[in-house]
Amino acid sequence: MKSYELIIIGAGPGGYVGAIRAAQLGIKTAVIEKDKPGGVCLNVGCIPSKALIHQAEQFNAIPDLVKMGVKVDLADFDYQQVFKKSRLASKKLSKGVQFLLKKNKVDYIEGEAVFKDKKTLLVNDEELQGDHIIIATGSRPKEIPGFKIDEETILSSTGALMLEKLPKKMLILGSGAIGVEFSHIFSSFGVEIHLVEMLDNIVPTEDIDISKELEKAFKKRKIKIYTATKATGYEKGENGLIVTLKDMDDNEQKVEVDKILLAVGRDTNVKGLGLEKIGVELERGNFIKTGDYYETSVKDVYAVGDVTSSPLLAHVASKEAEIVVEHIAGEETEKKLDPTIIPGAIYCEPEIGSFGLKEKDIKDKKVKITKFPYKGIGKATAVEQSEGFIKLLTHEVTGEILGVSIIGAQATELIHELLLAKELGISTEKIAKLIHAHPTFSEGIMEASRMSQGWAVQV
Repeated sequence: MKSYELIIIGAGPGGYVGAIRAAQLGIKTAVIEKDKPGGVCLNVGCIPSKALIHQAEQFNAIPDLVKMGVKVDLADFDYQQVFKKSRLASKKLSKGVQFLLKKNKVDYIEGEAVFKDKKTLLVNDEELQGDHIIIATGSRPKEIPGFKIDEETILSSTGALMLEKLPKKMLILGSGAIGVEFSHIFSSFGVEIHLVEMLDNIVPTEDIDISKELEKAFKKRKIKIYTATKATGYEKGENGLIVTLKDMDDNEQKVEVDKILLAVGRDTNVKGLGLEKIGVELERGNFIKTGDYYETSVKDVYAVGDVTSSPLLAHVASKEAEIVVEHIAGEETEKKLDPTIIPGAIYCEPEIGSFGLKEKDIKDKKVKITKFPYKGIGKATAVEQSEGFIKLLTHEVTGEILGVSIIGAQATELIHELLLAKELGISTEKIAKLIHAHPTFSEGIMEASRMSQGWAVQV
């Protein structure tokens, strides 16, 4: 029987980052993975989807080239080449993860792990013993009644990433990050998109102004949006799938498409781990319940990432795993992530970046709301990306940053300056006086901060 100080189940963003950090701290570590290193994010999630988004942006630039007199012939456009580039990016990074694990002397074991007892795992008929065990098995696409995923007509996000030929029309159920990103990708390549959201606004977890701005941008691109609407079923017609939509007033309409993409959330990968044998408690269905340092109800067994009730984000899983292994190593670390400093990033067009309070969360009259338009950023106008705004929620008296929502070009990058300011207790007054290079998008952060102080220059 092989013994380790730490065994991690799953080599996704939580698993492999935790394993490498543990090795850096001198902890003898093994990581077990039943599929490919890098998990969903790297292989069939964040990375290949961003590769597709990059290609979509290249494709979207064609009309501007035409305006400058460049002749572009799209007759031989082959989406399969776009697909191949996205797979190449994933393959490179997956190999990179394997290299990093080997470099840090982490034992990488291919196989499926099942708990035999609190300290022992069965993997490929072999017993592995760990003083500490981290469950980082991630999640999988969720199904809904009447829409069984077959990856032919009813797609998950994985199936959508694996398409080598584009449909003419697609219906996307769910307008969270996955739904709007795929709406952006496929509409860029000429697919007619029907985006259906059960709640009142698309990207419903974002600030209401962000939702409205994105909806406006999507409608300009001819993306058809149905809010406060459910898909109740579908049938196969002569030319495709006929989907029945019903709004909150029970009004029905039929939409004919070639494929349906389910983007309605994700389910945890906890089945088959044998958690019931060792007494690991679950909450809210199939999420693993954790306490301080992400320890489960069983001592020395931890859980991080999508299997817990944390936000389902790769960077959250990675940070949680770092907290666990630093705790195991006796390092000083926080007990849990502060939810107010977790950045969210959505890579549609325009991009969205946010953290902390949203306007709907405000109950204190001492909160000041500031909206600075991208039109006031010189660089944004120069590069024809002046759509969007920066929205700050600050304490009216102290200028403390309570929440930020940005929609516009490079929003997913810009958000971090304000996030760092919040973490370090830097007020908007100080940001307003910090010199920013001109012309840059980050000047918008300076100007928004100045606006919150009552002296913006560029509006």
